[in-house]
Amino acid sequence: MTRSLADALDDVRALLLSPQLTRAVAAGRRRNAAPSLVRAELRPVALRAGTHLQIVTNDGTRPVTRNLPPGAPAEAAVDQLLAEPFGNWHVETSTSTLQLRVTKKGTAQVHRSTADRADTGPGDHDRAKRYLLDPDDPLFAAIGANAAKRRQVDAFLRALAATLPDTLPAGPLHVVDLGCGNAYLTFAAYRYLVARGAQPVVTGVDVREDQRRRNTALADQLGCAGQVRFVAGTIRQAPVEPAPDLVLALHACDTATDEALARAVDWQARWVLAAPCCHHDIAAQLRRQPAPQPYGPLVSAGILRERFADVLTDTLRATLLRAYGYRVDVVEFIDSQHTPRNLLLRARRGGVPDRREQHRAYRALVDQWAVTPRLQTLLPAVPDDAGAVVPDAAGATVPDAAGATVVSRP
Repeated sequence: MTRSLADALDDVRALLLSPQLTRAVAAGRRRNAAPSLVRAELRPVALRAGTHLQIVTNDGTRPVTRNLPPGAPAEAAVDQLLAEPFGNWHVETSTSTLQLRVTKKGTAQVHRSTADRADTGPGDHDRAKRYLLDPDDPLFAAIGANAAKRRQVDAFLRALAATLPDTLPAGPLHVVDLGCGNAYLTFAAYRYLVARGAQPVVTGVDVREDQRRRNTALADQLGCAGQVRFVAGTIRQAPVEPAPDLVLALHACDTATDEALARAVDWQARWVLAAPCCHHDIAAQLRRQPAPQPYGPLVSAGILRERFADVLTDTLRATLLRAYGYRVDVVEFIDSQHTPRNLLLRARRGGVPDRREQHRAYRALVDQWAVTPRLQTLLPAVPDDAGAVVPDAAGATVPDAAGATVVSRP
């Protein structure tokens, strides 16, 4: 619903000062105007002196917390925040949720929904599930989502929330979804990040031109065409500028997942979420050669070999990413009753204690099973934490064109 900005902000003010307020976030910027704050978060807190309004503001350097008593102090602080040219407001109360986005024309696009659960008191455990993206969000109506798809979206967003830090960086957050398909998870990530107070700039990549046209039209329908764009191209070659902070690759088939991971490493992306699919490459290599002893029975039956190939492929991917400096978690992101392809590689750049050891573990695995993962062929030599190269299993190195020493690919 589009309304005048002044009227919509009056509604926001009433909710912010209401006893039913549970949480509110202001973030983003309006066209041709920048607020003095990167983000503001409001919530009620119970203190000895009674319930106060807690306001946490961040100007990009450090957060500042104030606890204000009801009445004039809280009202003055709220009015000051409403005067800032924030581009987005997200307000939750015990009975409803309001999302406000300021359009390029200076009007307010407002979405209201009733709360998806009711708190009946402390200790109450019989509550309906609270979703990270409102089940009444216009996205679900636009894509014709059923309950199962809503659950999958929520599971993905929870994995995304667990990957990102509590405080997101100031300024634009660049996101790419490689192999985005019909892009409903692309849009879900965008809507969630906006609600978190981020300024996401999202690029969806898919090889099909008809998907690009469809997704672009959907972005226009949802009012986010300026922040979410789509390009047609392959995962390896599609133009993506600037380099993204967050890389998504959800159910990219077989070695397409490896291509997405390789681009993420090349971009030095801060965060990566990849849900692999269809592990044919390593499975085919295992079929062509005898297994090392005593593991012959492990791959003697076709179904066991296929399942082991899935495990080995993703183990090698995770270990190789660690050798390149990523902390990697391998998790189940949705129950297997919804999809058998429910494994997720969740990676964060930095903080790997011993990259040399990760590389040695990787080499031991590929040498024992005599396989060459696709990801290995797409990545350069593995540097250690000091910037020196880590030799391969045979200790072989070769000079590059500039005379520097690099590791030869196995």
